Amino acid sequence: MWYLCVFYHRLLDYRKPEVESLADLFGAFEDKRRPGNRVLQWRLPQHHHPDSPFYFVDLPSEDVAKNIANRSILVKGIYELWGEGGSYEELEEAVKSYPDERKLPYLGSESTFKITVDSFGKVMSLLEQNERIRGLSYISFKGRVNLKNPDHNFWLMETDDIATNNGLPPVAQRRIFFGREVGGADRKLLPTYQLKSRNYLGPTAMDAEMAFLMANQAQAAPGKLVYDPFVGTGSILVSAAHFGAMTMGADIDIRVVRDGRGPDRNVWSNFKQYGLPMPIALLRADNNLPPWRPGLKEVFDAIICDPPYGVRAGGRKSGGRKLLKGVIGPYTVPDDKRADHIPSTAPYSLAECVHDLLDLAARMLVIGGRLVFFYPVSREEDSCEDHFPEHPCFELVATSEQILSSRYSRVLLTMVKTSSYTEELALAAWMKHLEFKANHSKWLEEGKNLHSSVFSPADVHHSGDSKLSKESKRKYRGKYV
Repeated sequence: MWYLCVFYHRLLDYRKPEVESLADLFGAFEDKRRPGNRVLQWRLPQHHHPDSPFYFVDLPSEDVAKNIANRSILVKGIYELWGEGGSYEELEEAVKSYPDERKLPYLGSESTFKITVDSFGKVMSLLEQNERIRGLSYISFKGRVNLKNPDHNFWLMETDDIATNNGLPPVAQRRIFFGREVGGADRKLLPTYQLKSRNYLGPTAMDAEMAFLMANQAQAAPGKLVYDPFVGTGSILVSAAHFGAMTMGADIDIRVVRDGRGPDRNVWSNFKQYGLPMPIALLRADNNLPPWRPGLKEVFDAIICDPPYGVRAGGRKSGGRKLLKGVIGPYTVPDDKRADHIPSTAPYSLAECVHDLLDLAARMLVIGGRLVFFYPVSREEDSCEDHFPEHPCFELVATSEQILSSRYSRVLLTMVKTSSYTEELALAAWMKHLEFKANHSKWLEEGKNLHSSVFSPADVHHSGDSKLSKESKRKYRGKYV
């Protein structure tokens, strides 16, 4: 059945992938063996721009639609559409022609209801909203009005018909929608988990909205075990734990996972702050030298992380410069100094880091498990997809881009494990890594170049024939669009 899906106007590239991941989680697709087929059918309303927050989506049942809307971060609401039109006369005709057997169960005298008037691209006064509601008198509501806790919510939504540039996607003609709310977003979720109220923070703490999006892409749910190999202050695991998943994390900096800023300001206190289940374990571990014993495999349902790619923090691995150069040999820390010992580390290139991450996921994820991580790309390239890391055990199912600067952006990659790990696949993955490393641009190896490009002055001039002169993204008002 087709439903009207209304998005919040932010993070435009993330909207459809999140809904499709949640649709898969809640059983919208029959063929579970082929991740690439788990794509929903979408349709734009008449006269609407592709960046419009209004979309029609085909979902198998109302329960699936409700579960998606109630959990999604970017979906404002999903509605059973009773009618639409370019004018209120057309809307009335459409609503009257909608089958009575679909309308009558929600119009009975034993139920309560509420009508909300909303608009996109303009602001309606309270007087205008009341006039719009009175104009719906042709619908035979028999129940009582309940504004606080109604049985049924109805929405009248209107788009702006002004063709001038107001900082929002253009709408060639006004469109009006009326429908019954099937499910809506939890508006208290993000204010509750916002970083400014977080007990323990670090310079790389993931924004709450993005952390919840990553958890949805990974399909975190009760009974699943989620791992973050670059846990930091635990922002991503907090979002996974909110959805009921068991969590586990690791970080190369023992001071972060063990000490924090004291007994009441550490990773554990962030979980305690929100009343969430504590992580199963927080390890001091190196992504380059994973701590898992030989033979241990396929234990995680999802791996979610934000690898260090040199913008806010550079990657580090165990060893130290002298050890890696062979100036000194391996050493054992004396027992009396182990409690306060800080292991030496050395620079860790992003290409090596991503290869180790994919190898870890190939070994430790269950079949069908998801790897979700951010990856930086150059916007100078015609097709950034050509530079995404690959692994024979995985299928790339979703990409969502967020612009960092005029030259670089970061893409949220969602991969699904489709094959078990074997030595033959490991060799094939290593060959892909060598090809990927050789063909990629030099900034991938040197995080400082990425950092300077992201934070370079905005008034960089490019030649007229430069690929950067092409407008690859529409610019709208708002921080996260």
